[in-house]
Amino acid sequence: MERLAKNIGGYRGETIGLPKILRAIEEAAAGKNWVRDAVPLPSSNPAQPQEFIAYRRPRDSTRKRVYLSAGIHGDEPAGPVAALQLLQDDRWPADAAIWLCPCLNPTGLTLNRRENYQGIDLNRDYRHLQSEEVRAHSEWLQQQPRFDITLCLHEDWESNGFYVYEVNPDQRPSLAGKITEAVAKVCPIESAPLVDNWPTENGVIRPKVNPAERPDWPEALYLITNKSPLSYTMEAPSDFPLPTRVAALVAAVRAVLDLL
Repeated sequence: MERLAKNIGGYRGETIGLPKILRAIEEAAAGKNWVRDAVPLPSSNPAQPQEFIAYRRPRDSTRKRVYLSAGIHGDEPAGPVAALQLLQDDRWPADAAIWLCPCLNPTGLTLNRRENYQGIDLNRDYRHLQSEEVRAHSEWLQQQPRFDITLCLHEDWESNGFYVYEVNPDQRPSLAGKITEAVAKVCPIESAPLVDNWPTENGVIRPKVNPAERPDWPEALYLITNKSPLSYTMEAPSDFPLPTRVAALVAAVRAVLDLL
């Protein structure tokens, strides 16, 4: 499987009909023990969604708490589609509680650009909370318990294959190898020795990060600082067909859930 070589200077791939995807997500969650949370957003701008939407699947007896998010960058459509497929498959661990944010940047996905409608990169806004979307998301997160693991679904239009960031400051048992092993069955794995100037080995990046030294926080850094001891950011290669990218993200999430 080779790259399509169509994403030059930015994402030039498929787009999705977001309203249809969001309706399908709501339908897939209905009647399956999911709680739908809707946080009103204060903006009167018609371009801005009126609500921040998240889903919770609580369990009375919970062994693991898993957080999953997608769609924070509007030029990365595979994440929300993967979230929909996971909901439709409905193969969640029986004793795990799940928190799901299926589309963190709906205006960006509608515009097919990385930022929201105001030009803010939401995935750099978790320290200063300038955007309404990230403020609503962080307020919702503060109301939730701590998670055992967080999974953030992304794409990279420059990559040659799938890769994953592991942030694991407590040196807990790593799941990264199992993630790339599962994804390799449906999608190539990044072979470059460096990605974003980080050393990469078999598609795994383990960045050494100090939150105090970062002026702009991505979602994963906020989560590892405030909500969870272990974070994985999954990056599907955007220069492959959308079904391949969705399959890669679904396989990555499934690998983690199967290991719980």
